[in-house]
Order: sequence, then structure tokens, then C-alpha cells
Amino acid sequence: MGKINKIAGVPVWEVLPEGESKGGLIVIHEVWGLNDHIKDVADRFGKEGYYVIAPDLLSETDIEKHMTPNLAKDLFNPERRNAVQPILRKIMAPIQEPDFAPKTTKKLRELFEYIYNNAESSQKVAVIGYCFGGSYSFNLAAEEPRLRAAVPYYGHADQSVKELSLIECPVLAFYGEKDERLIEGLPDLEERMHEANVDFTAQVYGNCGHAFFNDTNPYAYNEKAAKDAWKRTLEFLEANL
Repeated sequence: MGKINKIAGVPVWEVLPEGESKGGLIVIHEVWGLNDHIKDVADRFGKEGYYVIAPDLLSETDIEKHMTPNLAKDLFNPERRNAVQPILRKIMAPIQEPDFAPKTTKKLRELFEYIYNNAESSQKVAVIGYCFGGSYSFNLAAEEPRLRAAVPYYGHADQSVKELSLIECPVLAFYGEKDERLIEGLPDLEERMHEANVDFTAQVYGNCGHAFFNDTNPYAYNEKAAKDAWKRTLEFLEANL
């Protein structure tokens, strides 16, 4: 349904809406990059009537060529996890560089400007991200006051109360209760969001962990949670776009 394009110098998977457009969405991939799963998610949003761009934010690194489906599955496989973690850390070194986050957020702001001014979005734009993309959804929300909604799936937010107070849009965040690191930090995040006066809702699903929405990973995917999160996401977008 979608096609590869280049916007603001960034390769994107661009999806035109079916029927009359409901607004624009920036869909940000997991740490595995702009793969077939994220393209499929973007296509699904297009079928719901949204104009979607899913940027490849790892295109200037060599991460994606090392990110095989088997590596992703092994990371979630309890019998293989310890063996692949050192490999993964080495592959991920480029995104740990000090200048990566500022450059990536700058790219997202430029992409936002493009989609905001596109006739298909009618200046109604939301961001949705998964894992790596969930974290950058928080980043964009704190950087862009014209954003209408943010939907981070199992993303990390380490912003201060002062930084979070710049968020103007409602935020709906999804987590799996077995995602220990994020769940342990969630009460603190909720407190910071409250102090920052952000309309923040956290939806936590039992019996699943990180990446529960990824239906290409049998070790992570939780069908019940994924279907409910999809339903809640569409309702949230309808309400705010």
C-alpha cells in the first residue's frame, strides 16, 4: 500500500489514506529499523484513513543490515538472550553516540513540519512509536507544541519535569507488565508527568513484556494486548485528531 519516498533527506515509508483523510501520523520504528513489520503497521493506519510517514531514522548507520529477524527473536528467547546481548550492544553503538539523539530529534522536527503542512494532514498530526520509536515519540512531543497526540509504545522518557512541561498534547503510553525496567520507572514518570501538568495515561497489560505489539516476533507478541492497544490507539486518535 505504501511506498518508499525521501522527505527532508530521510527515507520514509509513505502511505496515502484510504478515503477522506483523518489527519497525519508519524510512525517511528523499533530499534530494528524500518522493516516489513513497521511498514505493515503504517499501511494499517493508512487503511484507517490516515496519511502516514514512517521514517527510517537509522538510515545513516549500518545497524539495519545487521538486524536480522533471527537476532530479534533470539533477544526475546530466554535460552538465547544472554548469548546475543553482547552482539546487540556492539551493533547498537552508533545510536549511543552523543550526537545521535539531537540529530534524530532534528530530523523528526523537519518531518513534522513537512507532514503538518501537507494537505492530507490538515495540520492535524500525531506521533506513534514503538520501543526506540516510543522514546523518540516522547522526545518529539516535548519539542513540538503543535503535535495533537503522542502514542509511545514501551518507550523510555528521561526528560525532567521542566522539559516534560513543554508537552502540549495528550499522551497515551502502552507497557507490558513484564517489561521490568520500564515498569519500575513508570511511577516516577507518572509523577513527573503530573508535576508537568501533562495529560498522561499509561496502559499496562498483564502477562506480556516489551514489544508485545510486534506480531512478527513469536516470543514477544501478545495477541490480546496488541488488539486492545490497537483499538485504544484508534479511539485516542479519533478523539484528538
